[in-house]
Amino acid sequence: MGKGYSAAIASNPYIVGSFACIGGGLFGLDISSMSGVLDNPSYLDEFNHPTAGPQGTMVAAIPCSSLIGALLVSKLADVLGRKKTILISGWIWVIGAILQCVAQNRVMLVVGRIIGGLAVGIASTTIPLYQSEITAPAIRGRMVSLQQWSITWGIMLQYFVQFGCSYINGKASFRIPWGLQAIPAIILSIGMLWFPESPRWLIDNNREEEALEILADVHGRGDKNNELVQLEFNEIKNQVTFERTEGAKSYRDLVRPGVSPRVFLGMSLQAWSQLSSMNIMMYYITCVFQGAGITGRRGNLIASSVQYVLNVGFTVPAILYIDKWGRRPMMMIGFSLMAMWLFLVGNLQGGFGHWDRSDPANSVWIITGHDGITKAIIVFSYLFVCSFAIAVGPTSWTYPAEIFPMRVRAKAVSLSTASNWAFNTAHALAVPPGLANIGFVTRPGYHCQEPKRGGAS
Repeated sequence: MGKGYSAAIASNPYIVGSFACIGGGLFGLDISSMSGVLDNPSYLDEFNHPTAGPQGTMVAAIPCSSLIGALLVSKLADVLGRKKTILISGWIWVIGAILQCVAQNRVMLVVGRIIGGLAVGIASTTIPLYQSEITAPAIRGRMVSLQQWSITWGIMLQYFVQFGCSYINGKASFRIPWGLQAIPAIILSIGMLWFPESPRWLIDNNREEEALEILADVHGRGDKNNELVQLEFNEIKNQVTFERTEGAKSYRDLVRPGVSPRVFLGMSLQAWSQLSSMNIMMYYITCVFQGAGITGRRGNLIASSVQYVLNVGFTVPAILYIDKWGRRPMMMIGFSLMAMWLFLVGNLQGGFGHWDRSDPANSVWIITGHDGITKAIIVFSYLFVCSFAIAVGPTSWTYPAEIFPMRVRAKAVSLSTASNWAFNTAHALAVPPGLANIGFVTRPGYHCQEPKRGGAS
């Protein structure tokens, strides 16, 4: 089996461990596929100028169905295998992307996003599992943290596609970016055909010879007698035997003494990675800067693009040094810095902003006539994103995959990831009405609206 892989793939665990991360990028594509169109006049005209409630529903469709996809994984990945599950998630995403691209109304758009969300939920749960099972322990943390980096790349690339298409007049300005989302998923689904299955899954399904051959290709340059290969093979066999005899039979095992505190930690970390307001900065960044006082759609898009570049760049140090810095210090420092930047932005918005009720249908909390305050809010928002990228983002995926006892790991990781999507959904639904009604108290105080005629540049 292993002889069918190219020599480069077979001998390079980084390639094997990182290719599947394309699946992580699908969630990133979704985030900026909406943030880039929220103030697009063609999008607003096509979907009848959605108010806060409908817009929140359209945004929340993907994280809501991702929750379902994440819960399905614990069964799907065990039956079909990690490789096939990732491959299938790619084709599901393609179907969702096509439906979004050709959507003629809100319902069709939501259905396309629901289908895409199933793919994201399946991929986001299976990929860290696949990476942790096919890479050596020495690089495992680094490989799993690539999941977060791939999300940042998806966000940035899709945003710049949106920015480029903003110069196109008409519906193509948002339909082209939505359609192009299918390309990475096609690459993922086709490319995974040449990548190995998880050795752990093969051993669990009594295919030990295939598992040993894959371990030799990935960790021992084809040598089955390599010391590391034999050590990994025997360790996996022992783990599988243990799980068969002592493993969790249902989700009720997760509330047993000694296990429930770890489950709480994993779910809490994933929940607070969403409640930190990071995804407001991803989904609604153009609205954030509009409320801060930036005028002109193109100027807003340019200012917003900087944060996506920073998000990608500041994730790199975390990938390189996560195993050296430690998960707990990174989380403590990262969340503390994020709280500080939020505090500063919120106070500036509250102190210098005001309600603009010139349009009764679209009340806006906005800053006008304070150029220095506008720039300060933008800088603090950038620093907020950097603090997340270098600390909280990578650890939010790595830590939950490492803290659970072997007998409950699969179910506990699935539940932790489901927590991520549950709070992501709640955030996406609640934020637009919150911004429209309580202004800067939401974070940091804005409501996205269509630019007034003549105001775009």
